[in-house]
Amino acid sequence: MKIQCYILVISSLLYACNRTQTAKENKNNQNEHSLKSEMKVLRDISSLPQYLDNTLCAQVSSWDTTGGNDDGFSGTFSFLRKNADGTLVIFDTQGSGVINRIWTPTPNSDTLDFYIDNNDHPAFSVQFMDLFSGKRFPFVAPLCGNQLGGYYCYIPIPFEKSCKIVSRGKNIQFHQIQYRMYANGAKVKSFNPDLNAEEREELEKIALLWNKKSRNIKDFYPGLVQEVSEQLDIEPGKTVTAFELNHGGRILGIELDPVNAFEGLHKNIDLKITWDKENNPAVFCPVADFFGYAFGKASMQSLLLGSRDSRNYCYFPMPFDSKAKIELVYRLDESSSLNPVKVSVRVLYSSEKRDPENEGKFYTHWNKNNPQPGLPHIFLNVNGKGHYVGTILQAQGKKPGMTYFFEGDDSASIDGVFRIHGTGSEDYFNGGWYALMDRWDGNMSLPLHGALDYSLPFCRTGGYRLYISDKLSFENHFFLSIEHGPVGNKVPVDYTSLALYYCDTPVEEYTKPTHELTTIFIPDTLIIYPQLMNYNFSGNMDLRTTWKYGTGGLSFLFTPLDKAYLRISLADIPRNTYSVFFDVMKEPFGCDFSLWKRQSQISEWIPTYQPVEGRDEKLYVCDIDLDGYINTITIQFKTDLKKRSLLLNRIMLIKNIRSSSTNSI
Repeated sequence: MKIQCYILVISSLLYACNRTQTAKENKNNQNEHSLKSEMKVLRDISSLPQYLDNTLCAQVSSWDTTGGNDDGFSGTFSFLRKNADGTLVIFDTQGSGVINRIWTPTPNSDTLDFYIDNNDHPAFSVQFMDLFSGKRFPFVAPLCGNQLGGYYCYIPIPFEKSCKIVSRGKNIQFHQIQYRMYANGAKVKSFNPDLNAEEREELEKIALLWNKKSRNIKDFYPGLVQEVSEQLDIEPGKTVTAFELNHGGRILGIELDPVNAFEGLHKNIDLKITWDKENNPAVFCPVADFFGYAFGKASMQSLLLGSRDSRNYCYFPMPFDSKAKIELVYRLDESSSLNPVKVSVRVLYSSEKRDPENEGKFYTHWNKNNPQPGLPHIFLNVNGKGHYVGTILQAQGKKPGMTYFFEGDDSASIDGVFRIHGTGSEDYFNGGWYALMDRWDGNMSLPLHGALDYSLPFCRTGGYRLYISDKLSFENHFFLSIEHGPVGNKVPVDYTSLALYYCDTPVEEYTKPTHELTTIFIPDTLIIYPQLMNYNFSGNMDLRTTWKYGTGGLSFLFTPLDKAYLRISLADIPRNTYSVFFDVMKEPFGCDFSLWKRQSQISEWIPTYQPVEGRDEKLYVCDIDLDGYINTITIQFKTDLKKRSLLLNRIMLIKNIRSSSTNSI
C-alpha cells in the first residue's frame, strides 16, 4: 500500500513537472503558430484551461443581414463582394490568424481559391466539396467529413499576413467560416497543403484518438494520475460528497455510473461542483443535463463528455487553487415515491495547482426557460476573462407540429462587439436540414458535435458542440444566444441548455434546479409526419411525395395496386388513450380507408372522395388505447378504378379527448 502511495506521489510530481514544462514552452512560444501547433490542441486537451491573450474570434457566414430567414437559400447574402469576372469573395481578412472551422450543408463542385499572404496567386485551390469528401489530402477524416446533413472541416488554415477565399462559381449558398486573429507580432507558419512528416504524424495521432470506439483517462493523460473511487447510497432529500480535496490541484476526469440511475422524466439528482472559497457553485445542474442526456435518456458520446458502456464520463481539465468539492444532490419529489440510488463515482486528479495568470477555472451555466416572444434563449452572459468551450441544448416546441423553432440563428457578442451570427440552429451544431431522412433526423454523436434527439411527434430535438481548437476567447465579457423561430423569436419553446466555459471570475448568479424546472414536458398532442414515419407495406403500393400542401413537411400519396395494407409503428408513443385524427386531402381520386390494430378493425370506413380537392386538417378516425403491447396501427384501403388513392398530410394523436375505451367494430 505504501509503495502504491509513493508511486502515486511520484507520478503526480512527474505529471506536474511535465505540465509546468509544457506551460513554459507554450508561454515562450505563445506567438509561434503553425498547422502542427493548431492541430495539437485537438488531441492534447491539457491546454484547454489556458487563456489565448489578445486574440480575436469571429465568423463570416451567409446569414440574412436584413433580419429575414434567407440565410443562404438564394445566395444573396453568401458573399462579401463580387469580382468583375463574376467570382465571389466569401472571406477576406488582413493580419495573422487561422481559420478553425468551415461548415456548409450545400457544398458544390465549384473551385475555391485560397489566397494566403498573397493576393496575386492562390496558395492552393480545391473544389468546395473536396474540403469534406476525403478525396483531397489533408482535408480528410476525422477532422473533415459530413453527417447529420452538415459538412464540416476542422483542418486549421493559419496565415501570416492575410487570407482571402474566392469561389469561382457564380452562386454559393449556406456557409460559416470561423476564424481567430492572433495577437500583434505573432509568428506564423502559413498553411501549406503539402504536409511535412511532423504534420502528418499529428494528423494521424488525432485520427487514432478520435476514432477509438471507447476512450478513457489514459487516452488524454497517459501518465499515472491520482484517483478516488466511491460507492455511494444516495437517499432522497440528501446530499452526499463524492470528492473533496483541501489543497490546490486539477480534476482530470469524472466518471459516474450506472447510466440508467439518472434516466427518467424527472431528473432528480444534481451534480454540484464548488471551487476554493467561492460563494456559488461552478457547476450545478441535473446529472443528466451535464452528461448530455436527451429528454430522460443517455444520448451523447462526444470526445470529452457523455455516456458510454453504462458509464458517464467527463475529461475536461478543471484546475483550482485551494479546494475542490463534488456533491450529488438527490432532490425530494413529493409528487412521486423515490427510492435510494446506488452509484459509483471515480474522480481522477493531479496536485498541480492552477496558474492564475494563464488559466481559467471550469464553469457551467445551466439555463432552463421558456423564452418570451421577441427574446432569444441565452446560453451564456458572463463578465470576466476566459473562453467558451461547449454548448448542450435540449429544445422542444410548446405547440405540436414541425420544429420551426430550429430555424433560429445563434449569435455572439465578444467584449462588447458583435462577432458571430449563424444561419440556423442545426447549422450551429454542424448539421443541416432537420426533419429530412438521414440528415438531422435522430441522435448521432461525433467527437465535437452531434444531435441528441429528433422527434416530430414530440416536436423536439437537441444538439451539442464542443469548441477546442476554436474556443471563443474573451477579455472582459461574453454573450451567446440562440433564436427560437425563423424571425422575431415568436415560436413558443421549452429550452434547456448547458454552457461550458473557463473564466477568471466566479459565478455571480445561477439557477438552482427544482422539480418544476427539471421535469420533462410530454405534450398532449403528438403529430406524426409521413416523411419520418416508421412504416411498411403488405402487398404492392405506389408512393409519391409532395411539398404542395403547406404542412411544413412532405405529404404522401398512397395508391394501393392490389389488396395492400400500410402498417405504421407507434413504438415511441407513450402509453395512453388517444383520439386519432388524420390530416388528409379530399380529392376526386380519394379512396375509403379504415384503421386496424393488427386484425381488429377499430374505425369505420372513412371516405376521402370529394369532387373538388380540399384539405381536411382534422378528420376524426377513432379512439385508440396504446397499452405498450400492440404498438402499431394499420391502414386498410377500399378502392375502385376511380377512387384509388389516399393523400395523407399528417396523423394526430390527442390524449384523453374522447372515451378512454377503444372503439372496435
